[in-house]
Amino acid sequence: MQNHDRIHVIGGGIIGLLSARELLAAGRSVVLFDRQELGRESSWAGGGILSPLYPWRYPAAVNRLAAVSRALYPELCQRLYHNTGIDPEWVSSGLLVLDDNEREAAKNWAESESICLEPVDALSLRSLEPVLAGRFSQGLWMPQIAQVRNPRLIAALKHDLLRSGGDFRENVAIQGFSGRAGRLQGLVTSAGDVSVKQCLVAAGAWTAGLLQARGVPLPIEPVRGQMLLFRCRPGLVRHILLRDYHYVIPRRDGRLLVGSTLEHVGFDKTTTVEAREALQQAALELVPALADCEIERHWAGLRPGSPAGIPFIGEHPGLKGLVVCAGHYRNGFALGPASARLAVDLVLGREPLLDPGPYRLDRR
Repeated sequence: MQNHDRIHVIGGGIIGLLSARELLAAGRSVVLFDRQELGRESSWAGGGILSPLYPWRYPAAVNRLAAVSRALYPELCQRLYHNTGIDPEWVSSGLLVLDDNEREAAKNWAESESICLEPVDALSLRSLEPVLAGRFSQGLWMPQIAQVRNPRLIAALKHDLLRSGGDFRENVAIQGFSGRAGRLQGLVTSAGDVSVKQCLVAAGAWTAGLLQARGVPLPIEPVRGQMLLFRCRPGLVRHILLRDYHYVIPRRDGRLLVGSTLEHVGFDKTTTVEAREALQQAALELVPALADCEIERHWAGLRPGSPAGIPFIGEHPGLKGLVVCAGHYRNGFALGPASARLAVDLVLGREPLLDPGPYRLDRR
């Protein structure tokens, strides 16, 4: 490849990896930078539910990306498994929403999005999820909602990119950008300056800090999320359970992922006893049988919070050649394939997959 074909991607989470894959598929060479190992920040901490939680509470701009991504995931995961031998564990496990007072809003949203959503009574709940706590007498069943296993999808993407010729620069921090006459010219990195012509920034919660000096104060901030992992017998819980923004996600091997907190504490990834106890209690209120299961892990990650959860996808208004795709908040996996494709459309000057207007960096 010639140097003018090379595009530099900053950030090795789900958005950066999917964007790099799109660029390679378009015949461009890619150099991907990450400040540590790939996929070890927000992408490692999330649950992998391929839908926003309570999607009817989100604006249309979020749900448009989610709908396109939902359609792309089965083939993406199948192809990655074929190419790498790593199964991302895409599972159409369905989602049970157990909150009260959600039916009307949920029903209106499901009809507009052509999504199957079924109100269920106590008897149906027991049939769907026998170990569910007896206190629940009704819920909403969304059978089309799927999940992936975050670390396995990240590993599959990394291996696929390597076999396709992608170049990774892990443990290299980006410190700034250089430009001339309104055009991007280089990156300032912890390993020295790099001459570039085109760059896609997908640095999650760190994106705002990178762009601040270039005159674009994006409202993206770190939001800590703490998680628990239970070791259980396979099949104990059959479906994703959701109540009061807490979720229980069953993996194929029997492990159950429980999340999550929302904490505005800056770039602090410390875990706390209070969060562990609150998550454990929320899980037990959904599935009392978890009292007999071991908590295997407790960890935290930093999600890139943004107003209304709408990501910023667009070209820097004052530095041509610099495109941003960041601010997905809790929905990096749910919105990832569509966001990456839209961002790459803008990088390459292709007809955009979706109207980019709602995601502009300079939107109100």
